[in-house]
Amino acid sequence: MTTAHGHPVLAPLAARYADWLALPGSATVDTSDEDPDQVRAMPVVLRIEKADPPDRTALLEAAAAAAIAVCLDERAEPDGPWHPDLRAWTEGRIRKVARRARGAHWLAAQEFPGRTVTVDGAAVRALVPGLVTETPKEISRLQISGSDLPISPAAPPPPGRPVLWLNPNVPMTAGKAAAQVGHGTMLLAALLAGSGRADQLAAWAATEFRCAVRIAGKTAWSMLCPGEDPALTWRRRGVIAVRDAGFTEVAPGTVTVLAQWPPD
Repeated sequence: MTTAHGHPVLAPLAARYADWLALPGSATVDTSDEDPDQVRAMPVVLRIEKADPPDRTALLEAAAAAAIAVCLDERAEPDGPWHPDLRAWTEGRIRKVARRARGAHWLAAQEFPGRTVTVDGAAVRALVPGLVTETPKEISRLQISGSDLPISPAAPPPPGRPVLWLNPNVPMTAGKAAAQVGHGTMLLAALLAGSGRADQLAAWAATEFRCAVRIAGKTAWSMLCPGEDPALTWRRRGVIAVRDAGFTEVAPGTVTVLAQWPPD
């Protein structure tokens, strides 16, 4: 469902991150005086079995799809049980915390509200966000560190599929990259809904939000990276930038991902 302001869960993102769309309610969120006890985050659980680890690219593609699948699930609609938590989360910073799980711990994560996506055997479960201080112990005990995987060669992105381009100049663990590509798909969906392209969003949903994740070439990155006019970059090339807050691994303001909607 979309409204005049965009999707009911994603509207705050479109208003905050893309005020150049001139959407109602445009505002900047100031978290300088944020109460640590009120910080919200989406847990993203990566299945990384010790004996048979997943392909890194496939895992990131699963993470990208799982994050937006939670936000656009029918249970996230205004009368659905997930809506209050999701709306409270998107009205602040869209923090995600990636954790790794295997065996019984992975199975236990399936019991919590969320969506699991599997791409080429790589599985990720994104959970409904909540207060970090109230994260269930079955999830909080999962390790954040140790989520890195070797980078393997990847084929060119399939035509007609959204692409999340990773910054070639900024090394990130798989866990960090999983959170960043999830931000990218959320912003893409928010802008589609907020700029009157709900039909494209619906078509993407019909594919279960499949997308491609690739490391950009340095020359291609320089050409794609939005400059002084992000509105023009979005309207002409369908590209938006994910800028990190700098809490982990990278410096504040670093563009970690360019999310590109496929050209018509």
